[in-house]
Amino acid sequence: MNMIRPVSDLRNNFAEISKIVHETAQPVFLTKNGYGNMVVLSMEAFQKMQFESEVYFKLLEAEREAEHSGKRYSSKEVLAAMKDTMGER
Repeated sequence: MNMIRPVSDLRNNFAEISKIVHETAQPVFLTKNGYGNMVVLSMEAFQKMQFESEVYFKLLEAEREAEHSGKRYSSKEVLAAMKDTMGER
């Protein structure tokens, strides 16, 4: 469930909000005059979200490329290419 707090709580209850975002890994939504103003998120949760977003867009790009190309690779070909790139051959 979303945690929604007034932006003044960031100043008045910073330690509590910090504890919430770190313990739950969920964002706290801050409002100003009854409207959404900002979101507070732990660094760990932000980095995870950013990583997942990057992976999603890379997979989306790969799907689009696959639609326009008939070339397919076996798992052995992919593993061999990865080893060549990493210099393990």
